[in-house]
Amino acid sequence: MKNILKNVQTEVDASYLYSVLASNETDKTIASVFSQMSEIEKSHALAFLASNQMESSLLPKPSWRAKTLRNIGRIFGDDYILGVLLDTEKSLSNSVLTQRKKAESKVSLSDTAHVKILQNILQQQDRNIPTSIARFEKSHRSIGGNALRAAVLGGNDGLISNFSLVMGVAGATVAQNGVMITGLAGLMAGALSMAMGEWISVKSSQELYENQMNLEMEELEHNPDGEEKELTLIYITKGLPEETARKMAREVIMDKDHAHEILVREELGINSEELKGSAIEAAISSFTMFAIGAIIPVLPFFVVEGKIAIFISALLSAFGLFIIGAAITLYTGKNVWYSGFRQILFGMAAAGITYGIGTIVGGSLN
Repeated sequence: MKNILKNVQTEVDASYLYSVLASNETDKTIASVFSQMSEIEKSHALAFLASNQMESSLLPKPSWRAKTLRNIGRIFGDDYILGVLLDTEKSLSNSVLTQRKKAESKVSLSDTAHVKILQNILQQQDRNIPTSIARFEKSHRSIGGNALRAAVLGGNDGLISNFSLVMGVAGATVAQNGVMITGLAGLMAGALSMAMGEWISVKSSQELYENQMNLEMEELEHNPDGEEKELTLIYITKGLPEETARKMAREVIMDKDHAHEILVREELGINSEELKGSAIEAAISSFTMFAIGAIIPVLPFFVVEGKIAIFISALLSAFGLFIIGAAITLYTGKNVWYSGFRQILFGMAAAGITYGIGTIVGGSLN
């Protein structure tokens, strides 16, 4: 019963979020796609109830998770909603495929249909596609599920690492200034390290891809016949008849820029749009999210001192950990209380260990 209602809730939430995307989408073609997917998800929910002899009146309202995602979309854009929906569809699809494998039943096209629909829209590259789809694909290239996840995990890293550091120093010394200085130093060191790491990651990937793309352009300019043959083989391996593959490759190779774009994507697996991300923006975002999490356990030491400061710091950190755990459920769909308290448990365990070590070390030095 519980699992059935959970599955129904997932379908209801997906239907609700697709309807939100549909209402916010200015292009009629894309809005129609979202509207139809919303109706399909609703029909899935009703089918779940009917197959289990349950009344349609038991159909739940959209959950707090779905409404929170709607509000996030209002602030940061609907890409965040789309990203989480794609993650949800993949999760549902994998779950269905796993169950079919266990039951040794045949795979149905509907098992992965929604994932395919979203991926086809997002990844469509053909220049002959309608302008509306091309615009949609370009604007939603980097969808928001991963960005939301990265933001939550960045704040989590900052909070747990600095909370543990502050508790370790607080256990070793009663000097309030020492705890404050250590906490702020840990905040800056961690945030700068995260920012630099993110900048290096993005920048190095861009430089590597750009170098590979330049080499591909040189090959295209100096050996177009060879590149045409390679492209023909790529199309053949995708299942096209040889003559059709040759014709398509010949037409593509006539437009050097278009040919370069396709060869880069097909041979190297590089999406040129992904290279437009800013390494500086990634670094700033990483720094900010880490710093927000890291400042929480330090704040009480600016106001009070001693055991009271430690207690308030632990209390605020526990609250922050619960919020982070709850935020994680936005893209996992797990129970918010379970996820929140699990996060508190792990964070408190880490801080407790460092506090104990600090107390031992501090006692041996005094």
